[in-house]
Amino acid sequence: MNTAGDNDVQGLDLVPFRGVRYDPERVGSLAAVTSPPYDVIVRPDGLLELESADPHNIVRLILPQATTPAARNRQAADTLHEWLGDGVLAPDPVPALYVYEQRDDDMLQRGVIGALRLSEPAAGVVLPHEDVMPHVVEDRAALMRATAANLEPLLLTYRGDEPVSGVAAVIERAVQHKPLLSTTTEDGFHHRLWAVTEPAEITAIRSDLAHHQALIADGHHRWATNLRLRSEHPSPGPWDFGLVLLVDTVRYPLRVRAIHRYLHDLPVAEALASLEGSFRVRTLRCSLSEARAALAGAAADGNAFLLAGDGAYHLVDRPSLDLLARTIPSGRPEAWRTLDATVLHSAILDHLWRVPDAPEHIAYIHHTEATVEKAEREGGTAVLMHPVREEVVRELARQGVTMPRKSTSFGPKPATGLVLRDLAF
Repeated sequence: MNTAGDNDVQGLDLVPFRGVRYDPERVGSLAAVTSPPYDVIVRPDGLLELESADPHNIVRLILPQATTPAARNRQAADTLHEWLGDGVLAPDPVPALYVYEQRDDDMLQRGVIGALRLSEPAAGVVLPHEDVMPHVVEDRAALMRATAANLEPLLLTYRGDEPVSGVAAVIERAVQHKPLLSTTTEDGFHHRLWAVTEPAEITAIRSDLAHHQALIADGHHRWATNLRLRSEHPSPGPWDFGLVLLVDTVRYPLRVRAIHRYLHDLPVAEALASLEGSFRVRTLRCSLSEARAALAGAAADGNAFLLAGDGAYHLVDRPSLDLLARTIPSGRPEAWRTLDATVLHSAILDHLWRVPDAPEHIAYIHHTEATVEKAEREGGTAVLMHPVREEVVRELARQGVTMPRKSTSFGPKPATGLVLRDLAF
């Protein structure tokens, strides 16, 4: 491994697969059939917009709509088989690893998509950094059982070596050629994909990655789902692998953003009253951008949150040391005990607000504006978070310490629908 103390750990095992892709001649446009990852689509109108963009939008597979979970999963499986039968989706002729590029005005990201051998966290090869919610894992597992497919790649990161060789060199050679596909999605990102099929190039990628470990940046529930399904199927076999995008963050640093909380049944006034005496609370009459700047300033000195939903922003910081001593679990690293998410869930949600961490009480929303809008529209409380630095996430993961669920949002996330993995091929 390239990390001190990891010399006894087997590295990443990435193998080629026959990617399943849309036939551009059979759809309106490639951009119109893609979507964000399933857990980023939180608004019903966002789902409807994707469904109406093209009758073959991938959202019909990752978030099928029917009256019961069983019916939804059957519908997804039937739709996948129908699209394969009609040629809307088709497998590539030979197995490949895929170089994937995303670019906008501010950043360039490149990585490799392949089928990665699954491993338990104890193996130290793929490091999770967040807890998962069992009901989400079960939901994703039921969908994957029905479709027998990896419908969207996880986002994993690793720290590459210098000089440019191995994966980095293969990527640089690949992008000199004409891509398999090129499209621009509504969010302004340009996407390109290349197939790497030459045995020598595949060997170079696999040999390089065999010396590295990876951090799960996005897709903890899908990784846990893959592990569950692996245990249900004979090995060796296709269920031993999962679809991933691996990005070297030495060359292509990711954006790390916060995931916000929305409390359905807690009005802002009630939330603020419960914080009295335990936190400093200041009401801000300003724009969202100004409030976020104030949050960033307060977060530099300690735990801080923004509450919204009543037409104003309330900056909450300086937690009582006595409160923290009574509510934050001991026996964990200081970096974990001082995380905003730890303080929010242990001290505020569990102790002061007594709000269970269940979907009927808390929604996790990636988009700041959408969180505030939902709170103001429905009368609940939005809790806006400040992002965690990637180095903190990685160091905790290396120690085997998981953060509270939905603590971070790494991006840009791969677009769903550009390449799928059907376990039948």
